[in-house]
Amino acid sequence: MQSMELPLVVFTVLSQASAGLALMGTVAACGNSDYAPGKREWLVISGLMILGIFGSLFHLGHPFKAYLALSHLDKAWLSREVLAAGFFVPVALAAAFTADRNEGKGASPVLGIMAVVLGIVTVLASGMTYAPPALPAVNNALPAVFFMISAVVLGSGFASWFAGKDLQPMLARVFTCALVVGLVITLVAPCVWLSGGAVMRATAFAWLASPLYWFHVIAGFAVPLFVIWRSRSIPVWLPVLILVAELAGRAAFFSDTLHAASNMGMPY
Repeated sequence: MQSMELPLVVFTVLSQASAGLALMGTVAACGNSDYAPGKREWLVISGLMILGIFGSLFHLGHPFKAYLALSHLDKAWLSREVLAAGFFVPVALAAAFTADRNEGKGASPVLGIMAVVLGIVTVLASGMTYAPPALPAVNNALPAVFFMISAVVLGSGFASWFAGKDLQPMLARVFTCALVVGLVITLVAPCVWLSGGAVMRATAFAWLASPLYWFHVIAGFAVPLFVIWRSRSIPVWLPVLILVAELAGRAAFFSDTLHAASNMGMPY
């Protein structure tokens, strides 16, 4: 890729935070009959996805023709990603405006499940979109895995802002497990690439030399794990730090993953 692609950084991270928050809110509601994601939570979920989609428009040469991204649903994961994200927004908004937190009621469970399904489809479609054959290091399931980890970490982190005390331990456990898995995979992936072909090795060296990558590892995984180990809970400020770290890590993903045409014609 070899360019930071800030609009795509913003879209992928915010859309995954939105999908993850919808997922965690719905899971928490299933596990506790006294809890239901309320209007504020669904408005945040909707707002994150809307901001992500708006940010992605700056990636387009002709933003007012963004609808053309839907023209290849039969063969392009990008089109499916756009469709799923587009449907997610009205479903989440409908959930927001039908939720009534004050009376202990949430949105219709059907709307919650629809939002979760559309959110997961958006995340997985993003993973497929950014796993093309021209990028050997990530021409596999890794982007989808990275993106799902981001969704769960951000979702469980921000869900702690809305859930009651009785749900905080469950969210903390999910949060911790996702952090551990994310840390291991993020550290192991470049090491595996070192045993691959020339472009995969070059990608590994680029990632391992990237300050953005190491900031993501430290601020997005190591520090949160230390904090939650000490506090046994998710402090209010911690999801914000992780969001910043995820943006940095996604910037590294787009700027330091090398294209198969890199160094073409040059001895290696």
